[in-house]
Amino acid sequence: MSLGGVFPAGNVTAVCLLIALSGVVPGVPLLIAANRDEMYQRPTDPITVLRAAHPRILGGRDKLAGGTWLAVNEHGVVAGLTNQPTGARDPAKRSRGELPLAFAAYPDATTAVTEVCARLDPAAYNPCWMLVGDRQALFSVDVSGGHRARVQRLPAGRYVLENAPLGQASAKQRRVAGLVAALDGAGPDGVAGVEAGLAAVLGDHQPAAGPQPARPGGQARPAELSAACVHTERYGTRSAMIVSVDQAGEPRVSVAAGPPCVTPLLDVTGMWASPAAQPG
Repeated sequence: MSLGGVFPAGNVTAVCLLIALSGVVPGVPLLIAANRDEMYQRPTDPITVLRAAHPRILGGRDKLAGGTWLAVNEHGVVAGLTNQPTGARDPAKRSRGELPLAFAAYPDATTAVTEVCARLDPAAYNPCWMLVGDRQALFSVDVSGGHRARVQRLPAGRYVLENAPLGQASAKQRRVAGLVAALDGAGPDGVAGVEAGLAAVLGDHQPAAGPQPARPGGQARPAELSAACVHTERYGTRSAMIVSVDQAGEPRVSVAAGPPCVTPLLDVTGMWASPAAQPG
């Protein structure tokens, strides 16, 4: 079985996209925008209550493995991951989807990174890269090998994480970073304009120009996987999320329960009080 006739299904891992704007948008210390890419047949909740209290945590749920790719808690801690596109997931290792929940269990990002990374053995998990942040700090956490996570506190800025280390530029990373850099955080529409711009970036179909990274086996990944919003025969962007962490209060959360090019991002911030606000 193949993916669009060119990408063997057995070699596919989630080709997700994480965008972080940390300390660059006036009034909003942290903005996270994310696309979740996966096989269409893999059962998924685009948004749900992952933990009811102490702290309350929202995020998507992979119904097959039980974890999540992006979690946000009521205090404004956001933790998301992208997978290393290895040849096959090792079923003997723990699910990467446990990790965003582990970090989001803490009241602030600095404590989360300190506590979780003190006991985190990357060798126990299939490899991934993470961004963990809140209104005070943003961290890169590399869980791609060895027995200690590699942690870097990031300066204020705009960051794009795809399926590669944060500092490793790729055609997709460069294209998305260019689109994000063009957003004006101080324009007439303010934060709403930035959020709308991020939504447009998440829905962008244009493949990135330039060489594509190799997939397992040495062949380049198909060009359509280098677009922010991915569409192939059996695999593509399944949902999207934008999280806005203001100076105080619970984060604003918007979710598209489908590809963001055709599915509106709906405000589900009411889920901090009730799960009834889930998008259809």
